Amino acid sequence: MSPTRVAILGVGQWGAALAMLARNRGHQVQVWSRRGETTLEAALASAEIVISAISMKGVPETVERVRASMLPDTAILVSATKGLDPATQLTASPIWQAAFPNHPIVVLSGPNLSEEIQQGLPAATVVASHDQVAAERAQAILSSDRFRVYTNTDPLGTEMGGTLKNVIAIAAGVCDGLHLGTNARSGLITRALAEIIRVGTHLGARPETFFGLAGLGDLLATCTSPLSRNYRVGYGLAQGKPLEQILTELQSTAEGVSTTNVLIELAERKGIAVPISRQVYLLLNGKITPKQAVEALMERDLKAEMYG
Repeated sequence: MSPTRVAILGVGQWGAALAMLARNRGHQVQVWSRRGETTLEAALASAEIVISAISMKGVPETVERVRASMLPDTAILVSATKGLDPATQLTASPIWQAAFPNHPIVVLSGPNLSEEIQQGLPAATVVASHDQVAAERAQAILSSDRFRVYTNTDPLGTEMGGTLKNVIAIAAGVCDGLHLGTNARSGLITRALAEIIRVGTHLGARPETFFGLAGLGDLLATCTSPLSRNYRVGYGLAQGKPLEQILTELQSTAEGVSTTNVLIELAERKGIAVPISRQVYLLLNGKITPKQAVEALMERDLKAEMYG
């Protein structure tokens, strides 16, 4: 395909990986960050695709800055952020859509550990949108022999899968940090998938989305790899490290920490049962120990296995 003008917002590991993928496909890439030399106006000028890889806490401010910088009328916005906004309890794409109602919004999410992508290892992802043409455009721009991109029409489910798995990755890190074994981690991931589906479908997502790359695929990647920042948070907590020390050592954002707090507020407001996420919340806020979190889950009332 002919070269496309792509703007990448955010120069963290994920933004850098996406910029590399686009450049490798021969596209004209401009990268912007708040501390970089390129102005936002220059990055957005004539952009056909704008990919936001900003951390969740920076999304509202970035949206306002883009609004003030004259986004090209025909640009497609791609949100690659995984998290929940504390002020609105929304994922990133509805915030972008509210600010740019006349622009197509695409969500990008999947089992995409940035370090592996930057190493050139094969990976797959999903681009989801209510605008099929926009999704297929994003698919064509990023797809390569090392990065396979699928489309779907459930952006909410795609985004919620990528967001909620970060909470569960913390729990998986705790499980491995306590050396509880493969059986325990497998049970945790399986029951966590049921929990994620419960939350997502309550909010209007399609259940089948969570069995795809942006749901189960991303859950497996982040719950089994030390490359996952959220997994490393849980592992560090299981070793007795203070949360502040762990976050300092990471030197990057672990979205699951903030997401957990917002998720519990959302679940309480909506009346959604989230037993695993609740134990992660209590652990992150210093109310229980890792061992007590495991005991609380194992001692819950006996019941039938179901995904309701």
